[in-house]
Amino acid sequence: MLNTFGQDIWTADGSDVAVIGFHYPTRMAIIRLADGGLFIWSPIALSEKLRMQVDALGPVRHIIAPNSLHHLSIADWKRAYPDARVYAPPGLRKKRRDIAFDGDLESAPDPHWAGDIDQVIVPGNLITTEVVFFHIKSGTVLFTDLLQQFPPDAHSGWRGIVAKLDLMVAPEPSVPRKFRVAFVNRRAARAAIQHILAWPAKSVVMAHGTPVKEGAKAFLARAFVWLTG
Repeated sequence: MLNTFGQDIWTADGSDVAVIGFHYPTRMAIIRLADGGLFIWSPIALSEKLRMQVDALGPVRHIIAPNSLHHLSIADWKRAYPDARVYAPPGLRKKRRDIAFDGDLESAPDPHWAGDIDQVIVPGNLITTEVVFFHIKSGTVLFTDLLQQFPPDAHSGWRGIVAKLDLMVAPEPSVPRKFRVAFVNRRAARAAIQHILAWPAKSVVMAHGTPVKEGAKAFLARAFVWLTG
């Protein structure tokens, strides 16, 4: 289930999550930090097989919900790894009062992973506020929902039409149209995206979409040209 994506970074694909009949593929990432601890990004459902593979990599120290929409498996991971710290993005503490979060994600990396991972909050969106991460060693940028891509035949009927209009089945991963419209503070969002575009990106991993393994900087520039001009 675990796939080596780069130096000290792995991905795992989970089962689809259905939202109003749209089936979203899911993906998580695991990063091994310099101290040997594991950084768990957007965790999928925790099976016994996945847990065994994760345990073989090192101790789970940090569990990350990267936006307020990606939280369904957080509680299960916390129960499995009670010594790990769980971090909330903007807006999730109110939504999941049942979870005892240990920290809040901000537009600067936590000291626990500052030497390994950079991050920035992309503000100003009415749907969710996403925290985008950059794994320095592998050059991998981690996006959750701001970039998506579904197979062209993933949906049919009216859902297929909506997916096409929403740019979810574009030739390469893109920002869905609903997220573009939901940016009510484009100036703040643009500043965050400029921060992302400055990273020496080599690859891009998304929770819902085909990873980009070549030409990552040019890809990101294309994906956000509608915002940056």
